[in-house]
Amino acid sequence: MEFLVEKIGMSRTVDVPSVPVTLLKLKDVKVCEVSEDGTAIVAYQSGKKSNKAIEGQQKKYNLDKSFNKFKTIKVANTEAGDIDTSSLEEAKELKTTFTSKGRGYTGVMKRHNFGGGPKSHGSRFHRRVGSIGMAEFPGRVQPGQKMPGQYGNATVTVKNTVVSYDGENGVIAVKGSIPGANGAMGVIKVVK
Repeated sequence: MEFLVEKIGMSRTVDVPSVPVTLLKLKDVKVCEVSEDGTAIVAYQSGKKSNKAIEGQQKKYNLDKSFNKFKTIKVANTEAGDIDTSSLEEAKELKTTFTSKGRGYTGVMKRHNFGGGPKSHGSRFHRRVGSIGMAEFPGRVQPGQKMPGQYGNATVTVKNTVVSYDGENGVIAVKGSIPGANGAMGVIKVVK
């Protein structure tokens, strides 16, 4: 089963030794339509402005005006209504999918962890790529060569262990870090 979550931020447990955890808040979600394969169209609240298309969907599914964003996920529900969160009670592991922080156009030292060249005077190879191809055969740059370019802003999925789940407040604490900025939206999937 999949759930929409918002990343609150990182913290740690008070045990000895303490464990770094990421706190995730379950989004208030309404299941609008369920298909035979278990996928469903769900609506959730967002700061997005309303338009005629969204108002038509709200009218079609009898939704409150605050539910103004839609997504397709796999759910345990068999009919429309509130989402079934009972599978989170005994969940041990989750797969979390978020969009990582975008770092823009980046050089090879930051993007691929290259070492760089000598930092002394006279060197013309400080933070540069270095040699990228061959002289004679095949005489071109090979596909997949590590070079500068767009870094981050990609969909990343990681597996995390559940440390605790507060069903009343809808907060999940998972061990370790999760990609993305605080306040980012993502999807969690119960593995076991």
